[in-house]
Amino acid sequence: MRPARTFAIILIVHLAVIVLWQLLVDAFHVPKFILPSPLATVATLGSTKYAWLSNLAVTAVEILGGFALGALVGVALAVVFCWSPLVSLLLLPLFVTLNMIPKVALGPLFIVWFSYGIFPNILIAFSICFFPILLTTARGLSEVEPDLLDLVKSLRGSRWTLFRKIQLPGALPYVFSGMKVGAILAVAGAIVGEFIASERGLGYLMIQVQSSLDTPAMVMAVVLLTLLGVALYGLVLGLERLFVVRDVRLR
Repeated sequence: MRPARTFAIILIVHLAVIVLWQLLVDAFHVPKFILPSPLATVATLGSTKYAWLSNLAVTAVEILGGFALGALVGVALAVVFCWSPLVSLLLLPLFVTLNMIPKVALGPLFIVWFSYGIFPNILIAFSICFFPILLTTARGLSEVEPDLLDLVKSLRGSRWTLFRKIQLPGALPYVFSGMKVGAILAVAGAIVGEFIASERGLGYLMIQVQSSLDTPAMVMAVVLLTLLGVALYGLVLGLERLFVVRDVRLR
């Protein structure tokens, strides 16, 4: 009953904010081009000129592709760094330095290298979200109880046994913690790419309707982006509940 009650409270709070938004816009007669009401925002979904489904699909592919690539590369590199301290010493400081590069500055370079399309935006989303996954996974793999290490060594366990039985299960809470952060950053990365240069997607649509002050369509695009991010975050939470015991999940 507790999860259901928590979900009900969250839903009620969100609905209350939407109702308050509608009431304030109506009470103060806020112009639509400044802040549209929720009803005016939802009404844009009925217009075919925005091509909501196709633009939503493009952005969803960019977000999911960037996140999946970031999770795969981040976890794989963390395992390599755990198994080889020399590789970690050589490459980890380099990744820290590369992560300091503003991702907006990489956008024009990606366009020059890979032209327009979904792939450059996937790379931008990947470049933003993979580093937190790498750091948290590497930390989780390195935090092994000394007593467990001694036990495995006394039983003549191999490195693979240590990784499979001790390190990986212990690192899962850290992996999913990094993936939660990465899910949020992947949304931002995909939109950064679409803002810089794109021919499709919700970010591209926002740039197109901005010139005509079509604020309801811009707000609707933001709402859909938020829903994509919530869906991805919920997917990560579901996987965490499936693979990680509740008592050891990181808050």
